[in-house]
Amino acid sequence: MAERKQRKTRVGTVVSDKMDKTVVVEVERWERHPLYGRIVKRTKKYKAHDEHNECKVGDKIRLAETRPLSKDKRWRVAEMISRAVELGPPGREDKASDPASDNA
Repeated sequence: MAERKQRKTRVGTVVSDKMDKTVVVEVERWERHPLYGRIVKRTKKYKAHDEHNECKVGDKIRLAETRPLSKDKRWRVAEMISRAVELGPPGREDKASDPASDNA
């Protein structure tokens, strides 16, 4: 029986988790420009299968190549590397009650 080859993996950041059991992951890579020699950043977005809907926007995850799961999904979430830092809603800082502002 033939052995399976090692599957491709990528590390990226979740940019969307609005779909059910699917996340969009942006993977960055740096490469040298073929003519000018400058190092440039290239990004690509992959749709990945997230079985338990545990990934949130901003999480850093590792993707693993898998069989086609849908029209666009060819990757699955292999592991969670780090969670996103959660911030409160914008404009909701705790404002101390200032007696001067009450008389406005």
